[in-house]
Amino acid sequence: MLWPMLAIALGFLGLAVLSVLAIRVYAEVRRLSGQVALASRRIADASGDLERAATDLARAGGAARP
Repeated sequence: MLWPMLAIALGFLGLAVLSVLAIRVYAEVRRLSGQVALASRRIADASGDLERAATDLARAGGAARP
């Protein structure tokens, strides 16, 4: 009777450890997804700035030609 109870207890502890690790992974994934979203917004802003600068430079170059 001792061995089945010990096996059940070890199985429960194993599930508890796996659930704690799953919660930690979930929290890290949420944090990483927030950072990826922030980086994506920064890249979009930078590409918009670059596009505006290129447009302004093209206008300036077109105005300088005779």
